Amino acid sequence: MTEETKAKKPKIQPSEMDKLEQQFEKFDEQVKDLTMDRMNQAPKLELEPQTKLSQSEIEKAPEIHLKPARSIGAPQKFNEKFREDLNFAKQEVRFIAENNEIKGEKIEMWTRPFGGMPAEFWQIPVNKPVWAPRYVAEQLKRKFYHRLVMEDKPTASEGGMTYYGSMVVDTTIQRLDAHPASNAKKSIFMGANNF
Repeated sequence: MTEETKAKKPKIQPSEMDKLEQQFEKFDEQVKDLTMDRMNQAPKLELEPQTKLSQSEIEKAPEIHLKPARSIGAPQKFNEKFREDLNFAKQEVRFIAENNEIKGEKIEMWTRPFGGMPAEFWQIPVNKPVWAPRYVAEQLKRKFYHRLVMEDKPTASEGGMTYYGSMVVDTTIQRLDAHPASNAKKSIFMGANNF
């Protein structure tokens, strides 16, 4: 490649470079201000449930009790102070799992709710009622992410140039979800997330 075919670098005045550095620093501060508390205030994107089963269909659905496909032991001992919490988390609950990212695909995930417990690999069918420990349903409920977007508005104007954009949290999107499903056997979901 000859010197003529190479792209030439644009020449930027030192004052322009200082302005660009200031804009970058402002943007960097905005990104640093995005704490988890601020992101959790973002509105949650409302998704329509994939599974539209009536209560009678849920009651007639076959009883599917999930067990972990794999289990890997823990090197440390379980702390007995948390025995009551563990017993609550291990209670079987009936729920309908949904994969909102890849609709209809089964969910595969690892769980280890307490230290001293084995890590367990679960394969969870979606869009049908299943029974599993409460900690599996609660972990599904915690699977969300925040969509960050550049807001299209003027942020600064200097020297005849207008700068657009600032980092904001748009919405919170539930990636995986679990909805309570009840039948003749009582499935009581407790806790902050209905589980």
